Amino acid sequence: MDILKWKKISSRYLVKEKWATLRVDTCDLQNGTIKDDYYVLEYPNWVSGIALTDDNKIIMVRQYRHAGDIISLEVPGGVIDGDESPENAIRRELLEETGYSFQEAELISTLYPNPATANNVTYTYLLKGGVKTQEQDLDEHEILNVELYTLEEAKQLLIDNKIAQSIHSSALFYGMMKLGVMS
Repeated sequence: MDILKWKKISSRYLVKEKWATLRVDTCDLQNGTIKDDYYVLEYPNWVSGIALTDDNKIIMVRQYRHAGDIISLEVPGGVIDGDESPENAIRRELLEETGYSFQEAELISTLYPNPATANNVTYTYLLKGGVKTQEQDLDEHEILNVELYTLEEAKQLLIDNKIAQSIHSSALFYGMMKLGVMS
């Protein structure tokens, strides 16, 4: 049987805020079933960066994540602002969060964080040639530390399950594969 997209019959918004929007859809499934309460979280698209310094260290950030109630080691990244391109967004986020600028940026993966309930996409870039060009310029709600790891140390973090944020562990995995570190 061919899998077909559901036909959206109607939508209504329950919450519309800056960082999250919740809508409920009524959908006609391909088997004739009408699903009248399918909840969808609308988020802005995100970027993440596997960022290498000019001496080949991976830049990571450590910060508190309130919803999960964890101190999380992550790759740098954030929200794409408006019509900003994903590449410009990751370069901006890296500069703001870490103070580093990069010579090269290559898109290495496009992932859906949770396509069952959310509509956003995360673009992961491999950035090389990072040089510290300024101090951090954090948003008022950001409190984070910048940490540098060798490629082998970053690989071990993945092996030891030390990257709790699934989007970031996936991004790091793709980056390490691209760099030939994971086999």
